[in-house]
Amino acid sequence: MAAVVLAVLLLGLPLAVAGLVLQTEQARSSVQIRADTVFAAVSARLASGGDVDERLLEQQTQRDGPWPASVVVHLADGTTVTAGPDGARSPVVGRAGPADGIAVTVTASRGSLWAADAQLVVLVGGLAAGAVAAGSAVGLVQGRRLVRPLEDLAERAERLGSGQVPTSPPPSGVEEVDSVAQALVRSAQQLQARLAVERQFASDASHQLRTPLTALSMRLEEVLATTDQPAVAAEAQVALEQVERLAGVVDDLLARARRQAEAPREPLVIAAVLEQQRDEWRPAYERARRDLLVELPSPRARVLAGAGPLAQALAVLLENSLAHGGGTTRVRVRVSSDFGGDWVVVEVSDEGPGVPEGVSGRIFERSVSGAGSTGLGLPLARDLVAAEGGRLELLSQRPATFAIFLREAP
Repeated sequence: MAAVVLAVLLLGLPLAVAGLVLQTEQARSSVQIRADTVFAAVSARLASGGDVDERLLEQQTQRDGPWPASVVVHLADGTTVTAGPDGARSPVVGRAGPADGIAVTVTASRGSLWAADAQLVVLVGGLAAGAVAAGSAVGLVQGRRLVRPLEDLAERAERLGSGQVPTSPPPSGVEEVDSVAQALVRSAQQLQARLAVERQFASDASHQLRTPLTALSMRLEEVLATTDQPAVAAEAQVALEQVERLAGVVDDLLARARRQAEAPREPLVIAAVLEQQRDEWRPAYERARRDLLVELPSPRARVLAGAGPLAQALAVLLENSLAHGGGTTRVRVRVSSDFGGDWVVVEVSDEGPGVPEGVSGRIFERSVSGAGSTGLGLPLARDLVAAEGGRLELLSQRPATFAIFLREAP
């Protein structure tokens, strides 16, 4: 539309100006012809011995009908003969002579042609409006022709984001859009193939881990059944619970690898997971002469998450606080609706030196660590929480405060 309007302005305005100039030149030419005609008639009358009077000139004053003119003839004896209206505005003048003492002046008003000028302007304006209307119609047709395949392309891209492989779309008639659509289909097929390979790898790895875990669990049960030392029995019991939890995680990975679509999550009582983690990590904190305070929420506080992934993520945060933090480590639960919907937020904080300046922005990247560790714990924890539909964020750098956001169960 902008191009059409610009083209109309660049063509219409010069056309209107040229038309007005052409009409003015035609008026001047017409007046000059009338002056020459009057001069010839007056010369012929004088040559035949006749008199030059107003009647002779009247036929030239209304020659062009709606454009009257005044005629003034100066004769050789000093006589002046006039005919037609006087006082022309914006006059257009034509002269003939002087010759043989005769001079003719024809004067017409330019204002008499305003109606013709207005018709010309209206004509050009109508053509311009027609051009703009035609451009608008073509723009709408072309816009719809381009928008439909783009909307279909956006819908296919959204389906790809939800895990569905889009089928090849029918040709849209727009070569560039068809090229992007085909590239999207190829990318979806490649992603699907890679996901299948990763799923198969997870299934195989999980299956291979179950056998040694089962053997380790049996050995710990044997130690627990045969020992008569309370300290050994307690450590064996803790180790057995950790092995059982790890076996549960492996089973969960195996189930996820085999599922084609994720089943609805069962609500989880978050207090049970926090209590289990508190009992497991309290001895380690006591050996480090540090306090671990866990605020257990109401048993009615439930989240949409799995117990295994949540326990692993909490274990990573508690282990990092024990290794890199200081003072008392606090775990508290609150409910937030700041990010749309209801979230249960589990915050883990301590009184240590906090997260280093150069690491805070990349704390969840793999192999990034501010204390010489592997840098894999936090990225793994974040992936586990994200797989449950939540988020793991660094809320505060000093003191270090990490928060796990989980969807609250209805």
